[in-house]
Amino acid sequence: MLNDCCRELFSCFSLFFFPTRMTALPLTINYLNKESNYTMSDLKGKIAIVTGGARDIGRAASVKLAAAGAKVCVNYLHNQEQANETVAMIKAAGGEAIAVQADVTKSEAVKNLIDSCTAAFGNTIHILVNVAGGLMGRKQLPDLDEAFWDAVIEVNFKSVYLVTKAVAPFMTEGGAIVNFSSQAARDGGGFGALAYAAAKGGVLTLTRGLAKELGPKGIRVNCISPGMINTTFHNTFTKPEVRTNVAAATPLRREGEAGEVGDLVLYLAGNSSSFINGESVEINGGTYFA
Repeated sequence: MLNDCCRELFSCFSLFFFPTRMTALPLTINYLNKESNYTMSDLKGKIAIVTGGARDIGRAASVKLAAAGAKVCVNYLHNQEQANETVAMIKAAGGEAIAVQADVTKSEAVKNLIDSCTAAFGNTIHILVNVAGGLMGRKQLPDLDEAFWDAVIEVNFKSVYLVTKAVAPFMTEGGAIVNFSSQAARDGGGFGALAYAAAKGGVLTLTRGLAKELGPKGIRVNCISPGMINTTFHNTFTKPEVRTNVAAATPLRREGEAGEVGDLVLYLAGNSSSFINGESVEINGGTYFA
């Protein structure tokens, strides 16, 4: 009688904690990737969209993905010349790319971006990199008007939602989405970066939610949170003396480079990171630990 009760309790315990049918665990450990002939730099035949792909980190991501074999849609907003330069760099190295203008804060423009990319390369999108964003200016709370707040939230946060929603139906198992947050999401940002930091914090949470929602479909969603990277962003919005001080306080004693962030994009987009999902990877030289 006691044994019967124990068995019944164990059965109830199992149903409670393991309510869905589980796949049998392997009896041996596979120390190789399930596709061991597939490397981080092997993206041949994959189609990628990089928003904000014309310059700096976006350009680095576009070039690195193309060098690994992906066909890249380089999205830009205003600067067609920079977008064309990025495409030319890719083609000069033997890659394939097109430049597509679109305001990714507008759903109709996002639809046109997807249409252009699929028309050029096919109806499956394997990789999405949401780089588009920016500080737009430094304003503290007394001067932070509603229009400015909305504009910062739209370009840094709403754009990620709009593009991801539009791309997801074109993704299949093995797809990868790489979002961009920021160290500002962790530490609140620098002087006058309240709206930007809030938007990037939203990207962190959105990434985790999407990882849960899209993971069962075999689509991974991760994000990158850069610190001080040598880009137009900081050339425009950060004083030289602030950059010098931040670099000096960084354990590696320097700023990061766009190409280093591009390498991280390549890793998260490829199969070498196939069990990483819902993660934010900090790339800041050791100035902040999450």
